[in-house]
Amino acid sequence: MHRRFTVLAAVLGLALLAASPLRAAEMPAVDALQAQMGAPAGTVTVYEPHLSVGDAHVAVDYVGYPAIDVMARLFGPDWQSGAETVEFRALDGYVSRLPAERFLSEGAFIVFARGDGSPFTVDNLAQNETGVPLGPYYLIWDNIGNPALLAEGARNWPYQVAEVNLVTLSDAALLPPGLDERFHEGAALAKTHCLSCHLVNGYGGRKFEANLAEVAKVYDEAEFVRLILEPLSVLEETTMPPLSDRLAEAERQRIAKALFDYLQALPVLE
Repeated sequence: MHRRFTVLAAVLGLALLAASPLRAAEMPAVDALQAQMGAPAGTVTVYEPHLSVGDAHVAVDYVGYPAIDVMARLFGPDWQSGAETVEFRALDGYVSRLPAERFLSEGAFIVFARGDGSPFTVDNLAQNETGVPLGPYYLIWDNIGNPALLAEGARNWPYQVAEVNLVTLSDAALLPPGLDERFHEGAALAKTHCLSCHLVNGYGGRKFEANLAEVAKVYDEAEFVRLILEPLSVLEETTMPPLSDRLAEAERQRIAKALFDYLQALPVLE
């Protein structure tokens, strides 16, 4: 028992270090950021994924700066040197982690106002929420100039961003020793689709505190798949969004089942 406890403690220690900050920055107030940038903010038009349903895209103008310019001000002109991942932490506990290289090849913007002067809010249709505050900052992507980004939906559009970190990541919490390799894809899918809001053994966002490795084990496969694909059919009044309807239905089913198999096999480490 003593050896088992020691091994478990070591794995938990790795889980706590799942995202090790290289550099961290709290976002300054909007007027302070504008002063630091030394140039007027620009307007960018995007298809707002929180408002778009299917192929009905809703264009919205936002005011802000290219994300790479903001990060150069926060961390210096060589911000991307040694930076594997950019982590955006939101006031509501949402955490978005994106490869640093994406910001060098795709158009991302950190914005703080609507172009038409209307309130800086959005109706999050997938989460059944209206008038959600977007401030202090909102990360958006040029999905008009690069239509391939439309398939991601709102997954990589964190709002209420208050902190930006440059981090290195460890998958120790998601892939503990002894986990069969056939479940590794499920871990990758969890990172992509679940862990901005949810935690798995200490890794992930903190919008909801429960450990998915534990929670998932109370469901049978059919009910878990329904939870992923149609959350409201399982949990009344939940704000959990369904898995993107921009994916083919067969792929949605496959992802949900792979997540179930992975979370059933994953040991609960906290």
